[in-house]
Amino acid sequence: MAGTGKKLQDLANKHLFTGSVDSWNDEWSHGFSSAPARPAPPMTTQPEEHALRDRNGSMGYGTSDEVTTLPAQEESDPHASKEPITSLQAAWNVTNAIQGMFIVGLPIAVKVGGWWSVGAMVFVAWICYWTGLLLIECLYDKDVKVRHSYRDVAEAYRPGFGKVVLAAQMTELLSTCIIYLVMAADLLQACFPSIDKPAWMMVVSSVLLGCALLESLVVVSQLSFANAVSHLVINAIMVIYCLSQVSSWVWGEIKLLPSIDTFPTMIGVVVFGYTSHIFLPSLEGSMKNPSEFKWMLMWSHVAAALFKAIFGLMGFLTFGELTQQEISNSLPNQGFKIIVNLILVVKALLSYPLPYFAAVQLIKDNYFRGRKFTLFTSCYSKDQTLREWALLLRIVLVLFTLFVALSVPYLIELMGLIGNITGTMLSFIWPALFHLKLKQAGMVDRDRKFDQFVVGLGCFICVTGIYYSAKELLLAIQNNDQ
Repeated sequence: MAGTGKKLQDLANKHLFTGSVDSWNDEWSHGFSSAPARPAPPMTTQPEEHALRDRNGSMGYGTSDEVTTLPAQEESDPHASKEPITSLQAAWNVTNAIQGMFIVGLPIAVKVGGWWSVGAMVFVAWICYWTGLLLIECLYDKDVKVRHSYRDVAEAYRPGFGKVVLAAQMTELLSTCIIYLVMAADLLQACFPSIDKPAWMMVVSSVLLGCALLESLVVVSQLSFANAVSHLVINAIMVIYCLSQVSSWVWGEIKLLPSIDTFPTMIGVVVFGYTSHIFLPSLEGSMKNPSEFKWMLMWSHVAAALFKAIFGLMGFLTFGELTQQEISNSLPNQGFKIIVNLILVVKALLSYPLPYFAAVQLIKDNYFRGRKFTLFTSCYSKDQTLREWALLLRIVLVLFTLFVALSVPYLIELMGLIGNITGTMLSFIWPALFHLKLKQAGMVDRDRKFDQFVVGLGCFICVTGIYYSAKELLLAIQNNDQ
């Protein structure tokens, strides 16, 4: 068991952003970086062909005018991990992403949307599973892997479109950080109501300023492992408590018809919880046997759909109309609520470094390499220490998430809005749209109609969700000002 735990710790979320945090140009991280380059193994230049890895790990061949053949010991996928992972380890990473802290808001989604919200938790999981497969299929051309990231697929769809994906990725990562701040402040205020939410946000942010010093993905992955452990603990506590109250459940309280004003926001909350597509290409490239990716993704999403639907139902049936935005705040015993909330606050603090670190890497790789194609100089001095102004910028990024959290301190409305914008684009519209174009030559009519259906559904959810989520957010702001 200890050995298994160590393996999970070593792999916890290491693969989520190692490849998906793409350099805008791979040369930046190799040829143009101010850091000393690692000596490269010998290479041979051959005209007309180069080695590429296919789905089963064997080597296929592509063509180009002049390309480089990588030696056998080198991984052809630049975004793949140096340490291959099994299907179960890949499933662990996916589960950490889509079974995150935001499940504490699912009971309120059932309160607002009733059975429709429960159905949405299952239906969105099904759509995200298929669009994940569509995205991975876009990496291949005639069973040969020719692309390695979401950005590569976007650029193949339309040159320059990768910048839009970058913007969506940055929005998703920073929004996740902001939501962690809002959630932690909500939980702390429920424990100690004498201190208001903005003050708690400042306290939490002061602790998180230490994230500006993060330099190693190993440290981030260790924090993520601790986060996963706390996640299991808190889920077990809440499930056991809800089951202890089963005699008081009233199934008739679940709504049959949702409110049109609030249900689109709840859909955004559900979509936000399934957004994992941005790192799926790097995860697939890191697997020992990529042919098992479909099986891994399917069962990860089946488990997520079942747990989320059951957890949301149990939470609402336990607390009924007293259900709060965070389920733990619905607990009637104040002492028990404080214990659970403090565990959740620790979980929020442990969750923040991963998206923050990924956002820092994106900004650094795209704007601070300091050479030919970047706007600014390198963040590192010649001795490879972080420059003072670069550390200051990292602190400013933490303070930026605090500023937005102070400006929009409404958890469910914010989750719904972000889910309806970046969530639907990353998980619904773009994978199907890219697949529709890149695979149209060999596509049968049924697959074409499915892609068109997903694109249309994603656009509908996005447009209606943005309208109603923004409306709900403005209403919350107005009510708070009164």
